[in-house]
Amino acid sequence: MKTFTKISAEELNENFIDLIGNKWMLITASKDDKVNTMTASWGGVGVIWNKNVTYCFIRDSRYTKEFVDAGETYSLCVFDHEANKEMLGYMGSVSGRTEDKVAKCGLTVEKAENTPYFAEAKTVILCKKLYKVEMPLENLEPAVKEEITNRFYPKGDIHTMYVGEIIKILEK
Repeated sequence: MKTFTKISAEELNENFIDLIGNKWMLITASKDDKVNTMTASWGGVGVIWNKNVTYCFIRDSRYTKEFVDAGETYSLCVFDHEANKEMLGYMGSVSGRTEDKVAKCGLTVEKAENTPYFAEAKTVILCKKLYKVEMPLENLEPAVKEEITNRFYPKGDIHTMYVGEIIKILEK
């Protein structure tokens, strides 16, 4: 297995719209010596408060949200999409409440900066939580509220947005 090299945020060469929106990532965190993860296809990278950051979104109903909320850090793990499409789909559709999906998929949990990530990933972004905010439906702009509510929130299961400072990037 290839080893990771630490790179700076400026060295990231990925198209993050394609990477996150089409190829997905795993949001991973730990709580009480357990690790949980979920597939995500919403998020991005940027700069706020003079810090390089990521932002991601987790529905209130997701078990992983409890893990991200419990700790100070989380990781975003990017995999070779074609080789891992089935695993990424599984991680997004099965809850860690009902089974150990990390073990079932045969992923190897590693830690850096006291943050779990997967050895099989091709890129790992370790993040320190800076900010989180719920995204209540009443804050949607009137022109798009009905469309977005009907398409993404028919059951009212809203998202929380997390902004995390990039503390380390590992790449193979």
